[in-house]
Amino acid sequence: MKAIRVHQFGGPEELKLEEVPDLKPAAGQILVALHAAGVNPVETYIRSGSYAALPDLPYTPGGEGAGVIAALGEGVQGHHVGDRVYLAGSLTGTYAEAALCSSDQAHFLPSRVSFLKGAAVGVAATTAYRALFQRGGGQMGETVLVHGASGGVGTAAVQLAKGAGLRVFGTAGSEAGRAVVRKAGADEVFDHSDPNHFQAIDEATKGHGVDLILEMLANVNLDGDLRLVAKFGRIVVVGNRGRIEINPRDAMLREADIRGMLTGHASEADRIAIHQGLGQALEKGQLDPLMGGEFPLAQAAAAHEAVMAPASMGKIVLTT
Repeated sequence: MKAIRVHQFGGPEELKLEEVPDLKPAAGQILVALHAAGVNPVETYIRSGSYAALPDLPYTPGGEGAGVIAALGEGVQGHHVGDRVYLAGSLTGTYAEAALCSSDQAHFLPSRVSFLKGAAVGVAATTAYRALFQRGGGQMGETVLVHGASGGVGTAAVQLAKGAGLRVFGTAGSEAGRAVVRKAGADEVFDHSDPNHFQAIDEATKGHGVDLILEMLANVNLDGDLRLVAKFGRIVVVGNRGRIEINPRDAMLREADIRGMLTGHASEADRIAIHQGLGQALEKGQLDPLMGGEFPLAQAAAAHEAVMAPASMGKIVLTT
């Protein structure tokens, strides 16, 4: 089979398409014939060698994809050969024609959802669901602000929140990005490059503030978030790229919470709940991943460049 291999850390040119031995599932493992694989910024950090935890070389990148179960290892239950699945994690990497995964990494993909869109679920939608419901405690009738809503996590959060009955605000820094956020279903959309956008959002809430904020760039926005969040509100830090100075009194005055999150910290019970929720949202059409670009497997280097481009919006995927 064909797979992308990285033999040394470095630039996108280190992503090499190679012929590798076919995979066979051991006990407890599932072999999935992949139709598509999701591409994420974290995979560029790992490839460059700048990420905190690095794999042994050589390796095949990727942790999400979608395809059909081709074989089952001994003892696997609840899955069948021929099942359509999306992967949230992999044992061998998903930038390949096939991948091995554990039984808890493969999740049913409804027939109404394409493999391309299925490949967009594993990282972005999982992160959005955990931030919105498990860490953020979002409830029907509340107002949620997705700050930086035009990317894969942001658009998934907008869709999931809308499906759960929240009033959804979203921000983006370009007109194209704001169009994407509107397409995802946000009730109101704001330009986060406008220095007055916090005031505009507060006015839209009639001074109540925002009950829940999903923050994708805390080092830029957290100080403003603390003045915008409602009394007893929550700010979930999904992304951050540096330090910021804040006034803790803003949190005191509102009895507001700042909550960090990492999807990798989810318990087994949390993970089960996440994928049950995502499965229902996919089945109902409440989650419909927005696509940002499609590249053949051989063009993985171009996909890595695209996912890190400043104007990147929606999900980048590789096809086999």
